[in-house]
Amino acid sequence: MSETQVTWLTQEAYDRLKHELDELIANRPVIAAEINERREEGDLRENGGYHAAREEQGRQEARIRQLQELLRTAKVGEAPTESGVAHPGSVVTIRYEDEDETETFLLAAREEGSHGKLEVYSPNSPLGSALVGAKEGETRQYELPNGNTMKVTLLKAEPYRG
Repeated sequence: MSETQVTWLTQEAYDRLKHELDELIANRPVIAAEINERREEGDLRENGGYHAAREEQGRQEARIRQLQELLRTAKVGEAPTESGVAHPGSVVTIRYEDEDETETFLLAAREEGSHGKLEVYSPNSPLGSALVGAKEGETRQYELPNGNTMKVTLLKAEPYRG
């Protein structure tokens, strides 16, 4: 059995996702009424509106379950304000061991919102969890899917300024 993953969210992201969840739950009677309306149109085998409404209900229920689980396991925190240390919500620049190229990405949950051209790495990922708490110049290592380990050096960490 896997242990529950914590999702780090800012208060703003938490509030936005909670609002979305509340709207979806409030919309349940509307979808149910549409399904009943379509059902009364006749033969269900040839009733595209009925099947479309049922599919929409399924999508909404799946999103409700996803949001409920996400918010249940969310840890709300402040966006980092200090530079120099990697925290969830930081834009980090790293260099992999024995490589000259650097990589810059946002260390955050994808649920935090749109990040433009920045890649997003979860703090729960092997790389993300290795970097959380690292100071600039510090080298950390993490395990790759093939069982090998990779070393990365944190070159820069700054608060994300969306």
